Amino acid sequence: MIIWLASYPKSGNTLLRSMLSAYFFSKDGVYDFPLIKKIKQFPHGGLFKKLGIDITNEKEVIDNYINVQNAIINKSQSIKFFKTHSFLFKEFTSLENTLGVIYIVRDPRNVILSFSKFMSLSMEETLEFMIKGQGNGAVWTGNWSKNFQSWKQFSNYNRYLLIKYEDLISNREQTFLKILRFIHNLSKSKFSVDQDKFKNTIKTTDFNYLKNLEKTKGFSEARINPSTGKTIPFFDKGGDRNWQEQLSDKIRKKLEITFKDEMTELGYL
Repeated sequence: MIIWLASYPKSGNTLLRSMLSAYFFSKDGVYDFPLIKKIKQFPHGGLFKKLGIDITNEKEVIDNYINVQNAIINKSQSIKFFKTHSFLFKEFTSLENTLGVIYIVRDPRNVILSFSKFMSLSMEETLEFMIKGQGNGAVWTGNWSKNFQSWKQFSNYNRYLLIKYEDLISNREQTFLKILRFIHNLSKSKFSVDQDKFKNTIKTTDFNYLKNLEKTKGFSEARINPSTGKTIPFFDKGGDRNWQEQLSDKIRKKLEITFKDEMTELGYL
């Protein structure tokens, strides 16, 4: 069955995948970029092509989301982690295929700063993206609010864990222990921690460690700025990003008004 690692873009999904892949898919807990490929994105064109699905046909892709998941699950009985930036809509998955959801959320006032730089968009363009919601045949993110609210459905089945990006940065050990405990509870396995792997995972997925790793080795998920042709660093500021200093009052107020209920619920307001 599948454990979804769900989030709105630029909210910490890559950091969480790095931690999980280091802990579960390495011998010693020491992270390196190739490990993250163990946790694939869904939807991903390659998964659909294997079943002969026309990935240029949006309806055909959506109609086969669950069929692709069934094929993955039937092929391997082990737990599968999948990253997604999609909001949860009816055709996306099923209770039968989903073991649980770890949802990563981040203060939208910092999301907009990170997203704007990563996508080479203006603040106004990024604001419109976050408020109106976007989607295509590959990923249907919905708007920031819908993305967050939709995945909460799994809390009705005790299969939902909410993690704040800020805690992944400032309270890493306790937050990661919480995540590991949730995964063990879902799988109904005895909870134990490999202390050596745990320590190495925490050490080698520190944001500055990842930033330096990208500088020396590059990172496949980084983007190219279409105007300059230069690579946009994926690991840029992380927890040091500060909306109080960088965000205009106009953009801030619009975000806070639009997402007031969710930001209040999450303690961002």
